[in-house]
Parts: sequence; structure tokens; C-alpha cells
Amino acid sequence: MDHSKTGKCPVHHGANTETNKSVMNWWPKALNLDILHQHDSKTNPYGENFNYAEEFKKLDLEGLKTDLKKMMTESQDWWPADWGHYGGLMIRMAWHAAGTYRIADGRGGSNTGNLRFAPLNSWPDNGNLDKARRLLFPIKKKYGNKISWADLFILAGNMAYESMGFKTFGFAGGREDIWHPEKDIYWGNEKEWLAETKNRYTNVEDRKSLENPLAAVQMGLIYVNPQGVDGNPDPLRTAQDLRMTFSRMAMNDEETVALTAGGHTVGKAHGNGNAELVGESPEGAEIHQQGFGWQNANGKGKAGDTVTSGLEGAWTTNPTQWDNGYFDLLFKYEWELKKSPAGAWQWEPINIKEEDKPIDAHNPSKRQNPIMTDADMAMKLDPEFRKISEKFYKNPAYFNDTFARAWFKLTHRDLGPKNRYLGADAPKEDLIWQDTVPTVNYILSDSEIEDLKAKILNSGLSRTDLITTAWDSARTFRGSDFRGGANGARIRLAPQKDWEGNEPQRLEKVLAKLAEIQAGLAKKVSIADLIVLGGTAAVEKAAHEAGVKIKVPFSAGRGDATAEMTDAESFAVLEPIHDGFRNWLKKDYVVQPEELLLDRTQLMGLTAPEMTALIGGMRVLGTNHNGTKHGVFTDKVGVLSNDFFVNLTDMRYSWKPVGENLYNIVDRKTGETKWTATRVDLVLGSNSILRAYAELYAQDDNREKFVQDFVKAWVKVMNADRYDLKK
Repeated sequence: MDHSKTGKCPVHHGANTETNKSVMNWWPKALNLDILHQHDSKTNPYGENFNYAEEFKKLDLEGLKTDLKKMMTESQDWWPADWGHYGGLMIRMAWHAAGTYRIADGRGGSNTGNLRFAPLNSWPDNGNLDKARRLLFPIKKKYGNKISWADLFILAGNMAYESMGFKTFGFAGGREDIWHPEKDIYWGNEKEWLAETKNRYTNVEDRKSLENPLAAVQMGLIYVNPQGVDGNPDPLRTAQDLRMTFSRMAMNDEETVALTAGGHTVGKAHGNGNAELVGESPEGAEIHQQGFGWQNANGKGKAGDTVTSGLEGAWTTNPTQWDNGYFDLLFKYEWELKKSPAGAWQWEPINIKEEDKPIDAHNPSKRQNPIMTDADMAMKLDPEFRKISEKFYKNPAYFNDTFARAWFKLTHRDLGPKNRYLGADAPKEDLIWQDTVPTVNYILSDSEIEDLKAKILNSGLSRTDLITTAWDSARTFRGSDFRGGANGARIRLAPQKDWEGNEPQRLEKVLAKLAEIQAGLAKKVSIADLIVLGGTAAVEKAAHEAGVKIKVPFSAGRGDATAEMTDAESFAVLEPIHDGFRNWLKKDYVVQPEELLLDRTQLMGLTAPEMTALIGGMRVLGTNHNGTKHGVFTDKVGVLSNDFFVNLTDMRYSWKPVGENLYNIVDRKTGETKWTATRVDLVLGSNSILRAYAELYAQDDNREKFVQDFVKAWVKVMNADRYDLKK
């Protein structure tokens, strides 16, 4: 025992309270189910009856906006505002809250307020944003539960812009706070901050080879390195990084230029001192610092001595005023490389006029050179970016509108469809990236629903066809950015109708029959509702055949999206390349199938018990992709029995690997192969936690419970994107 700390009494520690200290570290290859337990209800202090949408309705939004604008110019001694205005700091906070979003899996972004927690609160690129959050706390304290931190971050950014003369496109609330770090999000495999980019590129010379789902070029950055690739200035090479990282956020070249210029029209970078004298981030700071990070031993440690990114200076002549000054200086002068006081590479103008220099942020008697980052110089030197920049320079009104829309997209992309938006400032215009779905005005009575179920079940379509089509339509839902799902029936449209995972030929047959049924109805029920109702009716019938008389709930109200409402390119990222629930992999991957299953399960918002019940049910229902028999541990295919669990846990059988992802289930006495299975099937018996669930469902007295749990999980998947049912 370590007695090196004299004067301390050695005590026995019964619990591991240090980060990364876990008993499971003994078994590093064990399947980690923690991702399915994120944001457990025990971490949420509000309790299950708290309804944020209802609280937001009580918010005095205009009063809050007024208070935010007032706060911008109330400089505090403990962290003085540049030029007496916190606008640049608040915009950077909002930007960095939203800027972690990536389209590949929809994770990151502003939707959860996760900027409050590690690792984001301590990323190098988020230096000194802890001060922005502390400045906001008196306002959060005043308005309390009516405004989440996540919403407040974005609204503060909007009000910062408006207080400096820019008219934003609008603001929508609806972001609910989390209360625990999203520690299972994959941000890269580096073990150190700002490691060389070679760590996340297949070919470091090909900047398009950035590892999926990542968007930032280095660990701890939001986008690109402001000094250049790996800190080496080269604007044309940085332009490649900009294109890649912004495209991973669903931004095109025009939006990329607008966001770069609009973000740097106001505020400044901070690097006026020795970077080595800056202390630990908030998460690593000593306890007496109370989560206040990056303690700075340069001079006063604040104001004119602040060190954040290491670059030092403003981009424009009037950094607290929205104008076209960014492009004016960019094109008016030639720029040369220099080092900031902190030793960072930055570009400064050659022979700049004194009146074009911005006034020092904390000494009004001095003027300082403006700066440009390597990314800013890419706006001038990359041919395509330059064309757009010149267009914006010549047409400020067009630039303002493009930036307003791009900023709104940046800060609202992961909020989901418009029917999740809260507040009077939400713009009315439909935007293609919002995945709009038309509303319907019909109501179905119980008798009408029963009549429709009978029509569908008697249509000649098999129960398997109906269940798989409903599942495939709904499984695209991502709780990370609230995209996908059954509402809209986009499974009828490109690109979804042609995805391999949707079995296009089978899908076409099912959709044609449902369209035929729809055409014969006096009340034109949407195809989206018919798809879900068909699967629901088939599940209900399968449960009845298992001897469980249960009614599977169905809620009508889905609309049918059109091709004109659908950004086909942006939907490509939702294509399933694996589905453990249907026992399918598009191809072999480095990541094991069971790990892919957990990732998909978490995105769908399912728990470990729900995942277990769904897999067991889908197997006996015969819903495997292309009708494979792997994991179909039953002689009564199509009946919603608990046979999968009964036979998985039966010790009469042994399990023999016969391929990379294929196993034979062998009768111990006869040596006969009874069934075949994949890793996804067998992990439910090998993982101790999942086996506990499997054994529960295998019990003789839990046959009905299994059906009930399957139905509950099924309905959850079908209604995952029905936000109208949740307000």
C-alpha cells in the first residue's frame, strides 16, 4: 500500500471512483454494452414526468433575448470582454457546440448540450469556452428549466450576431440536455491531443480518405488546423481539408465559404503569450479551480494576455460589427506568414494602412495587425473558393442571406424535422435538409384500422414480407440527429428503394400491393401508415399463433414524402450496411458484427433488453435478409414464440465455428447439425449480460412476457420518429 502521502490515513476503497478504472479492464475484448446505457434515467435530475416542450412554452423568449443582448456588453473583471463585447466568444461557443456534428452517424452537434462535459469541454479547440458558460450561468439561473443549456448555447450565438448588426435566419428550441458525458462516441483512435493527421487517414496525401465517421482532421479540433495541415501552412492543402470536413457536415463549397467568412467577420483569436504557461483543461484542473480550466500564467492571464488557439489578432477592422470587412481586407492586401507571440503560424497583411488595422481589444490607444488563418487564405487561393468569395464580396446582401441560412443549418441540423422545433422564432420556410414530411388530416377509427389490417393480411403478401418492409422503413431512424424512420415512407423513393439492405425486388412487390390497396380505399390512407400497419398486423397474427392474445398498438398519422421533398444525396448516409436484427452484413468489416449491432441499436434508441427481445422475435418470424436460416432456432417459423431463447440456452447443443461469421449448432448426442448461426446470434448466449436476458426469455413462465416485450419494442421502433405523439 502506498503510504507516500504523509499524514494521510490509508483507507480501503470499495468502489472504483477514478476515470477508466473498471473491473472490466481485466477483459478488454468483452463486448461493452455501456453505449446502450447512455443517459440512463438515474442521471437525469428532472425525473420521468418532466416535459421540456411544455416548459419551453412558458419561456419569455423576448425577455431572454433582451437579457442575452444586454449581457454581451457587460464586461466582467474576472474575464474581460474583447472591445467590451462578448459577441465573438458567444458565437465561438455556439459554433463549437454545433460544429461536432457529422452526417455519417448523426452524432455530435448541439442537440444535447454535451459541450458541458468531457471530452468536449476540455478539447484544445474549445479552450476558454468554460468562461462563456460561466458568463451565461446567471441567465440560465434566471430562466431555469424553461431553457436548456443546449438551446441557450445556440440562442446566445444568435443574439451575439444580432447585437452586432446581423439579422439571423431564426432560432428554434427543442434541444434537451443530457446529464452524463457521451463517452462512447468515437472521436478517433489517437491517444494524444492534436496527433498528426496520419492517424485518421488511409492515405495522408488523399484528404478524402479521412476515416469515417470522423469529420475533424485531428483529435481535439472541431474542423481543421488553423495553422495548416499538421500545423504546416499551405492554403491549397488546407482547402482540401476544409472541403472534406465541411462535406462531412453536409455543407457544400458555398456554405463552407460563407461559414468561414461569417465566423471570422467578428471577434478575434487569442495567442498573446507563451502557450507553455497555460494550465490544465477544465476536466484535468485541480479541485479548487472548480472546473475553471486553462489557468494562464502569462501576465494577468486574461484580457490582452489571453492564450487560446495560439493565433493572435482579429480578422476585420471592426470586430464587433457585422460588415463585409472580411472580404475587403482579404482581397485588398497581400498576406505573408508570421508567427504569433505564442509561436503559431498566421498570415498578416503587407503594408496595411493604419486605418484598416483593428483597435487593440483592451487598449483603445493602439491598433494591431489583422490576421488570417490558413483556412482563410484558402478562401483567396483555392480557385473554387475564390470564385465564391469574390461573389460574396461583390454582393454583400447575397453573402448575408447565404451565411444566415448556413448558420441556421449548422446550428439546427441535428435538431431533426420541423415538427420538433419550439418557439415563435422558428422560420416557416421548408428547407430541403429538414426532411419535411406532409401532414395528414385523417383519423382512423378502431373499426377502420381492423378493416385495413384484414385487407392487408388477405392481400397475398406474406407476414414476413409485411414485417420486413415495416422494419426496413423504420430502422433508418437515428436518435442522434432525429433523421430517418417510417414517417414519410421514403423507402418508396430514391435512394432507399434501391438499397441492397431493403431487398429491392421484394420491396417493389410489397409496395405495389400496398399501393393497390390504397387505391381501393374511400379514405386515402398514406402508404407510410399502410407499411407500418401491415407489419403491425403481421406481428399481432404471429403472437396470436403463439397463444398470446395481444393487440399491437398502432397510431395513424404518417405522411408520404415526395421526391421533391427529399435530398437524395444526403439520405445516402442513412443506408444500412449491416442489420443484426435481420442477420445481415453487406460485406465483411474490420469491426465485429456484434459491435456494429450495438452501434445501430444505440442510434435507434433501444436498450439492451429491447435489442434482445427484438432479435429473438425477428429470428423466429423468419425475417432474415434474403431468407437465410442463420439463427432461426425454431421449427415453427412465423410464430412469435420464445424458441430462439429456449434453443440458444439448451445445453443439448454445442456450437462449432465453420467460417468467419458462421457456426453450426450441433446435437451433442447425434452429431447432427440442427441449426446455423452468426456471431450476432451467439453473442446473446456468450455475453454474460445478454445471456441473462436470454435466459429470462427462455423461461417457461415468460413466454407471454417475451411477446409483450417484443411488441413494446416493435412499437417503439415504428413510432420512433412520431414526434407528434411525444409533445
